[in-house]
Amino acid sequence: MRRNDLLTILLVIAVVVLAWWLVGALFSAVWLLVRLVVVLVVAAILYAVLRSWLGGDRRRR
Repeated sequence: MRRNDLLTILLVIAVVVLAWWLVGALFSAVWLLVRLVVVLVVAAILYAVLRSWLGGDRRRR
């Protein structure tokens, strides 16, 4: 086996490992963003429900 063939094989392995890591990091970031959006929507709904339930009579006083 020539030296260039060995370097090509090592480079392919390194690129596949790097791509695997980058895709994993990207999916983690996207999942974190999706979770953050869901938490914000649920928090906004709960805030609106609790505010109307607890403080509904404040405007009439």
